[in-house]
Amino acid sequence: MTSGTTLLVIAKEPLPGRVKTRLCPPFTPQEAARLAGAALADTLDAVLGTPAHRRVLVLAGTPGPWVPPGFDVVEQGAGGLDERLAAAFSLTTGPALLIGMDTPQVTPRLLATGLDFSTADAWFGPADDGGFWALGLASPDPELLLGVPMSTAHTGTVQRQRLVGAGLTVRDLPLLRDVDTAADAVAVAEQVPDSRFGTLHAALATDRVVAR
Repeated sequence: MTSGTTLLVIAKEPLPGRVKTRLCPPFTPQEAARLAGAALADTLDAVLGTPAHRRVLVLAGTPGPWVPPGFDVVEQGAGGLDERLAAAFSLTTGPALLIGMDTPQVTPRLLATGLDFSTADAWFGPADDGGFWALGLASPDPELLLGVPMSTAHTGTVQRQRLVGAGLTVRDLPLLRDVDTAADAVAVAEQVPDSRFGTLHAALATDRVVAR
């Protein structure tokens, strides 16, 4: 176990009409919610397989039996995404890595890299949509996130510049693709065909055309 480190997962309860609505069509709201649940389950499995002192699920919604043992569940804060991410980092004073539920292809090895602050003050995981899938801070400071415009094509650039501007030594994790659209789902499912997400996507996509 890595002493003092925290892995944070920010997520939504996988309810139809509340998650992954951009997957509809071709999927129904119920199917989109199932895919979101599978992506979240794969993500939580990867987190459980990563050496860390504490694992926290920062959840919008109500936890259910799908939350595995080993997680502290904390309600997400209010406000915009920048405020909710900042609030998540305020839950810890030691080194922390925060990820979302949109990258079921993530692995324990990749997460462990983002918790190694021996040569970095911060780790930044860029997403191919211009955002970021991971953010690690050796000394969490919510102010590093507040005011960063979220869900734009330049979110990642602004966030990384914020870290560099604060004088932090920033290292980059590999570029990953978030599952936001049906095309994203196809690409990610092909990367991890044996995962919960990949298996479910293959089953749901057999009777419909999913554009890349």
